Amino acid sequence: MAIVDYIFQTSTSVFLLWTLLVLLLVYLALSFVPPQEDQKGPPGPRPLPLLGNLLQLDLKRPYETLLKFSRKYGSVFTVYFGPKKVVVLVGYQAVKEALVNRAEEFGERDLTPILEESSKGHGILWSNGDSWREMRRFGEATFREFLADKKAWEDKIIDETQHLIKVFRKFKGQAFDTNQPMNYAISNIICSMVYGSRFQYDDPEFISLVERIYVPIELTGSPSLQLYNLFPCIGPLVPNKTRFLQLSMISQKKNLEIFRHLKETLNPEKCRGFADKYLLHQQQLEASGITNIHFHIDNLAMTVIHLFAAATNASSASLKWGLLFMAKYPEIQDQVREELTRVAGSRQVQEEDRKNLPFTNAVIHEVQRFASIIPISIPRKTSQDVTFQGHFIKKGTAVYPLLTSVLLDETEWERPQSFYPAHFLDNDGNFVKRDAFLPFSAGQRACLGEGLARVKLFIIFSTLLQHFRFTPPPGVSEDELDLTPVAGVTLIPSQDISAVPVSD
Repeated sequence: MAIVDYIFQTSTSVFLLWTLLVLLLVYLALSFVPPQEDQKGPPGPRPLPLLGNLLQLDLKRPYETLLKFSRKYGSVFTVYFGPKKVVVLVGYQAVKEALVNRAEEFGERDLTPILEESSKGHGILWSNGDSWREMRRFGEATFREFLADKKAWEDKIIDETQHLIKVFRKFKGQAFDTNQPMNYAISNIICSMVYGSRFQYDDPEFISLVERIYVPIELTGSPSLQLYNLFPCIGPLVPNKTRFLQLSMISQKKNLEIFRHLKETLNPEKCRGFADKYLLHQQQLEASGITNIHFHIDNLAMTVIHLFAAATNASSASLKWGLLFMAKYPEIQDQVREELTRVAGSRQVQEEDRKNLPFTNAVIHEVQRFASIIPISIPRKTSQDVTFQGHFIKKGTAVYPLLTSVLLDETEWERPQSFYPAHFLDNDGNFVKRDAFLPFSAGQRACLGEGLARVKLFIIFSTLLQHFRFTPPPGVSEDELDLTPVAGVTLIPSQDISAVPVSD
């Protein structure tokens, strides 16, 4: 076990450690004056030397502390994560102005040491400059093609949902943890999208692939890696760092093996998925004599790793929360099931049914809003000196858009602290879009696969509600269901539920 992880898990050690640090630094803290540039910047709590505001932060749920800070310091404020200066954006207006209206100025990605070391500037999620622009442009064009052939991808999602239904049925109405089966189903859909084929759930290669997706995400949220990112000098004391990099290296190696096989069987007339598209584009560039230093195999491998990490984690978490909320709010579940029965009956729900299922659509959107799965958007960085809402922010400053503050903004939502599907319905029961609905972030760095993600969520959620009634475990009431998320980069429910079959 990592020393720092042990420290964080041992309350006595935590107390002694922080007491010693406070006694050591209190004198310096009283005389500490932030650099002159910070005095011109957004306000914020006074930082300690070296530790910054760490003593004031809930490291398991930093977004909660940041929300509290915003009540005192406003929608744009400064906080120090150790020695690292961060500008936090709170509320719909501030986040929209930065990410949409001023996308270029707030458009760079702020890299943490562990992600910089693993990505090496490749891929689409943790890259900047020309490489990012090339991968983003290619990714957007490819996903537009996929959405144009919506029926083919819809059929893949429906097929995977049938496999998921079989897994749920095996529990015969007994309580179970939805995490693993949901992770498998979503990961398999991404496999179909990227590689052109799915895996059996008991395939050792597939089990290993899913582990390499989700374990690094869990490790990223661990106290030890958070501290390593703030103080890289402690790297030798952090086994989680070694494990993270090992999993990243294995993922790259496995992907390179798959790409070699795909390249041997490429057929320009029959593109199997994202990897085929990339390899064919690479061949076309070479055949045309065009030199593009960014279209290389390592960039493809890292882009695929990023697609898996982003697409599977967010979609899987959204569906887990959706089923838990249905168990928590049975009257809402009844309304969804009634609408599904009235519109689709026993037939398979299709994407085209969405327009006739406004309440179901509203519930899915409210799940994403209320669960606030990614409370802090993937960190940005200013590309130049910026004056923002009257505050000076220096070039290269890390910026954390607080997405949970947008989804819970009291000026944008009628009942932000309640699960209230009517947020997305007008007085006649028709579905309405809301500007402050930004679970996929916004601007030029918004989720690349947002369109396909919406199709996935709609079909899987609707189909599961056609086949099962979701309830609390035996002996647990709706009021006793635990909605406390597992702490981490992504908020995931930990509560088991029951899936009671209602049709064959």
